[in-house]
Amino acid sequence: MFDGLRFRHWRSEVRPDAVLVLTLDRADAPVNALNQAVLEELDTILERIEIEKPKAVVIQSGKSAGFIAGADLKEFQDYDAKGTVMEAIRRGQKVFQRLHRLPCVTVAAIHGHCMGGGTEMSLACRYRVASSDDSTRIGLPEVKLGIFPGWGGSVRLPKLVGTPAAMDMMLTGRALRVSNARAIGLIDKVVEAAGLLDAAIALAQKGTGRPLKQRALAWATNWWPVRQVMAPMLKKQVARKAKKSHYPAPYALIDTWRRNGGSIDAQLKNEARAVVKLASGSTARNLIRVFFLMERLKGLGGKDHGIQHVHVVGAGVMGGDIAAWCALRGFSVTLQDREMKYVQPALDRARALFEKKFKDEAQRAAARGRLVADVAGAGVAKADLVIEAIFENLDAKRALYADVARSLKPEALLVSNTSSLALNDLRVDLAHADHFAGLHYFNPVALMPLVEVVQHDQMAAETERRLAAFCRALDKFPVPVAGTPGFLVNRILAPYMEEALLAFREGIPGRAIDKAALDFGMPMGPIELVDTVGLDVAASVGKIMAKFHGQPEPDFAFEPNARGKKDGRGLYEWQDGKAVKPELPKDYQAPDDLGDRLILRLLNEAVACLHDGVVADADLLDAGVIFGTGFAPFRGGPIQYIQSEGAAKLKQRLEQLAGRHGPRFAPRPGWDALGK
Repeated sequence: MFDGLRFRHWRSEVRPDAVLVLTLDRADAPVNALNQAVLEELDTILERIEIEKPKAVVIQSGKSAGFIAGADLKEFQDYDAKGTVMEAIRRGQKVFQRLHRLPCVTVAAIHGHCMGGGTEMSLACRYRVASSDDSTRIGLPEVKLGIFPGWGGSVRLPKLVGTPAAMDMMLTGRALRVSNARAIGLIDKVVEAAGLLDAAIALAQKGTGRPLKQRALAWATNWWPVRQVMAPMLKKQVARKAKKSHYPAPYALIDTWRRNGGSIDAQLKNEARAVVKLASGSTARNLIRVFFLMERLKGLGGKDHGIQHVHVVGAGVMGGDIAAWCALRGFSVTLQDREMKYVQPALDRARALFEKKFKDEAQRAAARGRLVADVAGAGVAKADLVIEAIFENLDAKRALYADVARSLKPEALLVSNTSSLALNDLRVDLAHADHFAGLHYFNPVALMPLVEVVQHDQMAAETERRLAAFCRALDKFPVPVAGTPGFLVNRILAPYMEEALLAFREGIPGRAIDKAALDFGMPMGPIELVDTVGLDVAASVGKIMAKFHGQPEPDFAFEPNARGKKDGRGLYEWQDGKAVKPELPKDYQAPDDLGDRLILRLLNEAVACLHDGVVADADLLDAGVIFGTGFAPFRGGPIQYIQSEGAAKLKQRLEQLAGRHGPRFAPRPGWDALGK
C-alpha cells in the first residue's frame, strides 16, 4: 500500500483481512508526542488510504510507555507569531478531520497515557478501545496550559459524550481512568493489555452501536437553546475556582461552545481562532513555562537513589506524614519516637491516607505492612536514609545525630526536615558530613509537591543527586537550595506573612488582607496562611529570619491556646477545618496600597534570594516558589513577573512604600541586575 514511501515515525502493516494497522513510534523520542513532522507523515498516509481503501484502520502506539502524550510543547513554545500558531493548529485540525472522514472504519487502540492531542486523535476515530491497565489514563489537560483543545477535541467530545461529561474533562483538565471513560461513552471497549490489538481489530470488523441514552444526551445537551442556558451555569461553576482575568481559557471554551453552530468546518475555524487568541496571551505563555520548569525539576537526580529502607525520627505531624508518604510510595519505613503513644496517631493518619489513595485492600495492607513503629530505634542500623523530624532546637538535633551515628551504615544518608535552621550549624561534629543534608517537606505532605534539598558547605554532590532522585521516587519536585536560614520558600514567605500581620494589627480586617492577595492570584490569603501554619511556627521563623537579616524581632504575640487552625482559633475562628472570616462592612474600602505592600515584600525577598545565590538561577527560584507556595502560576513566578512588569517600575514602587511605611520596603540588592 505504501510502496516507495518511507516514514520515520510511523509503521504500517496490512493484514490478510485487509485491516491496516498503523503504529506510531516517534523516532528519537521515549514517548509519542505530536509534532508537525508526525502530523505531516500521517497526512501522507491518510491520503494513500483514501486511494487504496483498506477495510479498516487501527492506530496503536509503538511505545511501551503509552499511546500519545499530547502535542510537542517544545515546538509550540517556539511559535513566535499568531500566524504561526494558527497554521500549526489548522494543520492538526485538517489531518484529524481527514482521519475522521475516511471511508473505512477507524479504531484507536489505547494503552497507557492518552493526553491532549492523543485524545483528540482518538476522537477523530470511529471507535476507541482501551487497556484495563491501571496506568491507562485519558485526558484533555490543555486548560492547565492556558488554552483548550484546538485540534477538534472541543468540537467532537461534547457530541460524543454529552456536554456535562465533556466540559468536566476539558474545564478541569482531569485525566480519566478507563472505567470512568467507559462509563461516559468515551471508550467503546475495555480489554486486557495483551489482547488490545486483537480487540481493536475485532471491533473494526464488526462495529458496535452507541447506546440510545448516550446519543440522546449528546444531542440534547448540544441543542442551541440548551447551550444558551447551560453556558452561564458552567461559567458560574468555573468562577468559584478561577477568575476570568487570571485564567481566561475555561471561559473562552464555554463561549466558543455556546456560539458554535453550522458545519464542522465552521466550528473548527471558531475553535482555532479562540485557541490562537489564548495562546498569544501571557497566561498561556507563563503556564507553558511552568510546565517546562516542572519537567526540569523532574529531571534532577535521575532515577538511581540506592534507598530502600527509610527511618524517620519524630512522629509528629511532619515526621509521621513523611513516613506515611514514603510507605505509600513503596519504601520500607520505621518510625521512631519516645513512646508508642506518640507514634500511634501517626499510624492512624497513615491508615487513613492509604485508604484514600488505594482502592484495593491488598494494596492498603501492603502499605500498612511497610510502615512499622520503632520506639527503640532499631531501624537506624538497616536504614539507607534517616530523616530527622524533631522540634526546632539546634542542640537537640545535634545530640540526636551523635546518637544515630553510632549505628548508621557508612553509605547511608542522614537528613533533617528543619524548616529554618542553618545546615552549616547542624552538620558540626558529624563524622560523615558529606552524607548529611536537609530535606525540607511542606505541610500537608500528601498535597504539597515541593521538597527543598538543602545544601551545606561539606555536602557531597552525590548526596544531593541521590536525594533529588529519592524525591522523584516520592513523586515530589526537588529544588536544591542553600542552607541559610529559611532556605528559599520560608525566607520569601516570612516578610509577606509579617506584612499581613502588621496590616492586621493596624486594624485592616483579615478578610480584606486575604482578598488583596487572592486578587493577585495567590491560592490562599496570608492571614489564613499564618493561621494554617500556626502562629507559633510563624513566630519562630520570623525570629530566625530577623536575626539572620540583623533586624528587630517581629511582634508575633499570641495566646498559647490560640495558635491558629490546630487550636480552633487564632487570627480567625476555625470550624470543621475551615476559617470563619467575618464579612466586611458594605462601605469598607481597603487601603489602595494593601496589595502592593503584601506582594512587593515577597518580590523584594525573592530578588534578594536570587542575588544571594539561594538557588542556582531564576528558573529554579520561580519553580520553587510556585510549587512551594502556590504563587500565581499564571504569572510565571516572582522573577518572571518582575521582568514582565518591569524591574525599574517595581523598584520605584518599593521606594515609594519605604517612604510611606518605613525601611522594611527598601529595595534589596539585586534589582538593578534584573533591570539590565
